[in-house]
Amino acid sequence: MNQTVTDSWGDASEVMKRLTGSWSFNRLIEWQGSMQGVATFTPLDAGSLAYREQGRLRLLNGTEFEAGRDYVFRTRVRGFDVFFRETPPRLFHAIELVASDGGDLTGSAGHRCNLDHYQSTYTFRGEGGFVIRHAVSGPRKDYTMVTTYARV
Repeated sequence: MNQTVTDSWGDASEVMKRLTGSWSFNRLIEWQGSMQGVATFTPLDAGSLAYREQGRLRLLNGTEFEAGRDYVFRTRVRGFDVFFRETPPRLFHAIELVASDGGDLTGSAGHRCNLDHYQSTYTFRGEGGFVIRHAVSGPRKDYTMVTTYARV
């Protein structure tokens, strides 16, 4: 494994521990707008983190408003599962991380939401930040959303 990744994220089993805390984020939603804010990962139990984001969403038509989102991340072998934060929890996707030649940890998974399909990729960069990319396609949705995170 690349030494930079080891220094920043460790292996896949270390990612959940290193996510704990606050992150600033910048999100670009293709053909729709952008969002900036803060995301916080808070321990729920030994193997789970609550994800909460709050920020300012700016649509291309000039409309702005506060927006937020909640998930639960649970440790799994070589990665993590992401659940919608609802009762009972519903799986969004399962991510298995692998080291890339460039020194990053990456993982991807798909999710069907009715007739629409989400293809999500997580990239944990050697310098310590990470990126989540969702490519969404189907009869009701067609966009790519890229969110870049940096430690606060």
